[in-house]
Amino acid sequence: MKKLYTAQSPLVISHLKNLLESGGIRCTVKNIYLAGAMGELPPIECWPELWVLDDQRYTEARRVLKRMLAPLRPAAKPWRCKKCRIEVDGQFTECWNCGGGRPLFQDAPRQKVG
Repeated sequence: MKKLYTAQSPLVISHLKNLLESGGIRCTVKNIYLAGAMGELPPIECWPELWVLDDQRYTEARRVLKRMLAPLRPAAKPWRCKKCRIEVDGQFTECWNCGGGRPLFQDAPRQKVG
């Protein structure tokens, strides 16, 4: 059994545990009820910890966790409205200024495979 991750929020730890276990990586959570000891112990020592039960799956679990915690990329690149020429963030399908639609060729962002 190896410690994989620690966070201040028990909700984050529980969510990550559920995601890993849905992929077949068995985990356990330690220190879930240790928050009451803060003050007697340093706060960071009381944070919940996520542990992988099978040492052989630890590297795989780290890769999965790294992907899950990576910052999200925007849905698409910013685009320019054909009606009013305002630049609009890529996640939007309509112009905030005039209501014009995003050009069709930009509707579905292309994802790199592999």
